[in-house]
Amino acid sequence: MPDNRVFGQNLFGTRTPLDQPYRYPLWRYVIALGVLVLGILYALPNLYPPDHAVQIEVDNSATVIGTRFTAQARDLLEGEGIEVKRAALTQRGSQIHLYDELDQIRAKDLLESRLNPVGVERQFVIALNLAPTTPQWLRDIGSKPMTLGLDLAGGIHFVLQVDMQSAIAKQLNDEADKATTLLREENVRYIASEDLVSDSAVHIPFADEARRADAMSVLESSYGPPNHVIEEVEWRGAPAIQITLTQDRLNEIEDAAIEQNLTGLRNRVNEIGVAEPLVQRLGSSRIVIELPGVQDSSEAKRILDKFATLEFRLEASVTDRPSQIEVLPYEGVDVRLLKENIVTGDNVVDAQQARDPETSLPQVNMQFDSIGGERINRATAPNIGRRMGIIFIEQRPVIVNEVVNGERVERTKIETSRRLISVATIQGALSYNSRITGISVRDAQELAILLRAGALAAPMYFVEERTVGASLGDENIDRGMLAVVVGLALVALFMIVYYKVFGVIADICLTMNMIVLVAAMSLLGATLTLPGIAGIVLTVGMAVDANVLIFSRIREELKRSPPATAIKNGYDRAFVTILDANITTLFVALILLAIGSGPVAGFAVTLSIGIVTSMFTSIFVSRGLVHLVYGNRAVRTVWI
Repeated sequence: MPDNRVFGQNLFGTRTPLDQPYRYPLWRYVIALGVLVLGILYALPNLYPPDHAVQIEVDNSATVIGTRFTAQARDLLEGEGIEVKRAALTQRGSQIHLYDELDQIRAKDLLESRLNPVGVERQFVIALNLAPTTPQWLRDIGSKPMTLGLDLAGGIHFVLQVDMQSAIAKQLNDEADKATTLLREENVRYIASEDLVSDSAVHIPFADEARRADAMSVLESSYGPPNHVIEEVEWRGAPAIQITLTQDRLNEIEDAAIEQNLTGLRNRVNEIGVAEPLVQRLGSSRIVIELPGVQDSSEAKRILDKFATLEFRLEASVTDRPSQIEVLPYEGVDVRLLKENIVTGDNVVDAQQARDPETSLPQVNMQFDSIGGERINRATAPNIGRRMGIIFIEQRPVIVNEVVNGERVERTKIETSRRLISVATIQGALSYNSRITGISVRDAQELAILLRAGALAAPMYFVEERTVGASLGDENIDRGMLAVVVGLALVALFMIVYYKVFGVIADICLTMNMIVLVAAMSLLGATLTLPGIAGIVLTVGMAVDANVLIFSRIREELKRSPPATAIKNGYDRAFVTILDANITTLFVALILLAIGSGPVAGFAVTLSIGIVTSMFTSIFVSRGLVHLVYGNRAVRTVWI
């Protein structure tokens, strides 16, 4: 094999022809030692298990959570016999650490009854959580424990109900706008009304039947089968046209709403930074979300169940009809805006929180897609000097505690808030970039996340929320770890008995391999699942397999060569075989990782990382240790 000081054999510890067989460069020992030290540092956080904790954050209350509030909450729990490990303030509230899961559940129930009285809106979010206990000096260098999958660490399980009525009502409102626009273009007069959508249908009233007949001739070509049913009816004492959606069209709207919400939720979960989440459809109108390793995250709940978007509108002029105008307050003054949107949050492809360079106030910088950029350019170019308003629309579930049949239950209702967050004069034609100012830091953070993640087709609310333990139980976790330990012990014993001193060297490399593997998974943020533990067990076998090939080759070389030459030739000639076997296995693991999901991906992650670490320790580190034992003198006998 060609000699190369960077790639190939030389990288993994074999010598060049100019070197003596027993010489081993110092820099290779430095690399091995450095990798070992870094491996220990980044694997160390896994020895610090997280605490069971209760997190308190403000929801619909003006109360400020500070040191006094946290102390009172701690005193309340200790007064009820719940031992508190420690209590601390967080960026959004306070966190109380407890000693076990039973105390955690009792503390949540106690705080819930005290802080959220029956019959009023929820004032505080009381969240179960697993609080990390990694020492600060390790966190300062970016060291963190491995993320455990739902089957090992448990997690939070959400079921969200999609409000299909809102999705259908939105579609009907769009149909009403299109129908009335067609009638205006054909100069067919109708009776203007603030609410043309009622009883799951669009009703357009007319002054007499003649005008209704004219309207039917205009609308029949656009509103008919297979998506619509159009018919003449009497509505509120006047002749009217009724447009309803067919069942097939309703099914399409529901499917589209679910798919859009699934996409939006997956993007939002990615923004939150939860590893290996599960977001999938459940039935016709529900979505299930599982967040591994999280018992309850108020931050996740606040982002996941929020339905928010933006509407960009021009200010109305004196010639616009009242039916085209919506009046909204802004800084104490009523502002008249056109109901027609220029663009909405659906047209935003990127949004980042920032600060105004002149005022240092929070803002959101946005970038529109091609359609949004063209629309806002066409709307602003001829209207320089006119004002444009940005409406922030938020639909969120409000939880109210009630007593039903003597039991405390939570009822969810959807509240919609619309507020004008910006009114600015158009200074020039806008294009693909814009910004929003005049909002708080928290609103800027959440709005940027929501816009990046994409708008939801319909609001949602939680119908089920529970903390789940390991799906296979702590017993199976212990058995999985026991399998790793027993496997390591048996392999180590076999190597010592069969290969003597070289077996001890192989065991040292195997131990280092486990440390580096855990460190790499922690550093990369990989998620460990139960199939992942199986991948670790397989890695143990693959790692020692490389040493078996090398040592067997050395035994053969000893029959015809002196020890120093035999060791050199053993590593040289076994290297190609080891490399080929590991690369082919790595290709398979990467394919599994690319196309697989769930347990398959969990297995592929540990297998991929394990192949790389085992190659390093079994050849590079092993070669150095052999030289420490046999490389500094004329060896006559080799214990192998």
